[in-house]
Amino acid sequence: MKPKYLDESLPVKERAKDLVARMTLEEKASQLRYDAPAIERLGVPAYNWWNEALHGVARAGTATVFPQAIGMAAMFDDEGLKEVAEIISTEGRAKYNMQSKKGDRDIYKGLTFWSPNVNIFRDPRWGRGHETYGEDPYLTSRLGVKFVEGLQGDGKVMKSAACAKHYAVHSGPEGLRHEFNAVSSDKDLWETYLPAFEALVKEAKVESVMGAYNRTNGEPCCGSKLLLHDILREKWGFDGHVVSDCWAIRDFHTNHKVTATAPESAALAMKWGCDVNCGNTYLHMLQAYEEGLVTEEQITTACERLFTTRMRLGMFDESTEFDSIPYEVNDCKEHAAANLKVAEKSMVLLKNNGVLPLDKDKIKNIAVIGPNADSQVILKGNYAGTASRYVTLLEGIQAAVNEDTRVYYSEGCHLFQNRVEDLGQPNDRIAEAVAVAERSDVVILCLGLDATIEGEQGDAGNAYAAGDKVTLDLSKEQEGLLETITALGKPTVLLLSTGSAMSINYADEHCDAIIQTWYPGALGGVAAANILFGEVSPSGKLPVTFYRSVEELPEFTDYSMKNRTYRYMENEALYPFGYGLSYSKAVYSDLKVPASVGKNDDFTVTVTVSNTGKYDIDEVVEVYIKDNESKFAVRNHSLCAFKRVSLKAGESKTVELPVRNMALTVVDDHGERYVDSSKFTLYVGGSQPDARSVALTGAAPLKAELAVK
Repeated sequence: MKPKYLDESLPVKERAKDLVARMTLEEKASQLRYDAPAIERLGVPAYNWWNEALHGVARAGTATVFPQAIGMAAMFDDEGLKEVAEIISTEGRAKYNMQSKKGDRDIYKGLTFWSPNVNIFRDPRWGRGHETYGEDPYLTSRLGVKFVEGLQGDGKVMKSAACAKHYAVHSGPEGLRHEFNAVSSDKDLWETYLPAFEALVKEAKVESVMGAYNRTNGEPCCGSKLLLHDILREKWGFDGHVVSDCWAIRDFHTNHKVTATAPESAALAMKWGCDVNCGNTYLHMLQAYEEGLVTEEQITTACERLFTTRMRLGMFDESTEFDSIPYEVNDCKEHAAANLKVAEKSMVLLKNNGVLPLDKDKIKNIAVIGPNADSQVILKGNYAGTASRYVTLLEGIQAAVNEDTRVYYSEGCHLFQNRVEDLGQPNDRIAEAVAVAERSDVVILCLGLDATIEGEQGDAGNAYAAGDKVTLDLSKEQEGLLETITALGKPTVLLLSTGSAMSINYADEHCDAIIQTWYPGALGGVAAANILFGEVSPSGKLPVTFYRSVEELPEFTDYSMKNRTYRYMENEALYPFGYGLSYSKAVYSDLKVPASVGKNDDFTVTVTVSNTGKYDIDEVVEVYIKDNESKFAVRNHSLCAFKRVSLKAGESKTVELPVRNMALTVVDDHGERYVDSSKFTLYVGGSQPDARSVALTGAAPLKAELAVK
């Protein structure tokens, strides 16, 4: 008779309990490390919990490399993001099936993906912000939920396991993350920092949650009674497993100084429910047990949670519905086609004085200039897989133009150093850049950052800030190149490749058009060329605010939301959250809002959107709500619904947008959420209702009053 843990008719928790009951204490403790060893006598293979899937299966060879998360957020397309996650989980299974058959159980080869990152991009200086879905809790929640659903699937077994990270309040500075105490008011915690995590736990049933490096309000996040026990398990009813960030538990005694020894750190994390340790502090678990700091019961509970996840993934089933996914679907042409569409939808047109789209039949000479023009690095972002083919911005333009059109290229300058060649003089590429610009009908300037400059501490280093930015300006080398080229008076288009907001005030004044490409994935060059030459109309919207300068921001280490993000900012943005132009014109009419709703009700808004221009477009319909009475309301207004709609030239559609009851609520100073007002204003259109958005788009959103009974 086969053991219970192999009986697929039994509930997964019962099977996990049975398997763990057969283990010795030493075996149970060994399974709490991210690199869990095999237990051969029980038929338990080795398993490495650490895998990444931020925008494609990462760090384990060839896979489809989608645009970086911040770029995918700019699509404002939750269903589209779910499709991306479905492709990622399919490729994850394809690779897992192949690797398991070959006995390859190395790091980055499992089915537990430590994605998505649903931290709030509260400050544009944060280097890891490009891993997130931007600055808004509602947008982050909706996108995160769909990404998790796409990764995990809804079959008998889980297709792959997603992870909500980094819980909680984590958002820089990178250089201080191992010792920093992020102090948040109860209001900011529950209004801004926690909603996305709550949505992923309660709605998407995310299988795991990763604790952050920092302390939050004094407690280290991977050993926090408030976060891991009181909120996650007790209040939200979380039913999965908790993983530490990598080597975060070691920080308890080495940096945070809340414990004195490694066994004490292991015990603190275990006490409040951290089940698996990315790092090596749980090697001290048996010593912690011998010192009476942890009980066997605690070790057993953690082990059962981990094996429940493995059971949910079908790892102890004879076969699963996903075993037949062949390696051939990985990096296939269908996934490449989907990737190109995502890259096109993610790019944001920030300015256009009429120069775009370019007419390839009229252009005989085109200059492509800049340190990011022929860079594969900008395509990838961080936490990326390896594409079988990369198309840089330069290559995309070269492939798109007519065969008798000359494409000139100059690097122009280094990304951040004052020369390209070590032995050259400063500005050793500027003469060439000017020469090719002079010979051209139009100049495409390719500037920005890349993931070697902005990113995670250790992965990225810009010589100053451990992957964070100290300024929102382009490097002085790039700024100099920009000024020199625009002074020539040629039509100039800026392709800005960054994972975050930049203060490009000079470019805004002097360039004819600006496209934010983000880190656009393996086929970013094709997508950019398709937009430049009018094969598709740009349709992305900014998931972050572009500020005019770093000076207007609060201290980076200040976690209060005052004067941060579009909901609380006091100054005018350079480019606002939710903003993005297209090649056509979308006109809004016939807004219908209920006259009144009950204070506990969801409701629906309908509006007609008409494409009155000559191009087929995707239009993102945005709904913002303003609470007109409560003293606890956000300073400005909040996004409460959005929908991406495809419209042929001349076509009109009536769009229904469900608005959740949560949009009517405020969070008070004690962190309590409730409806505190009877009068609201709704704004529906292609942007925020702020004055800067209206000036940039030339259209104000429609407006309606809403009464709440």
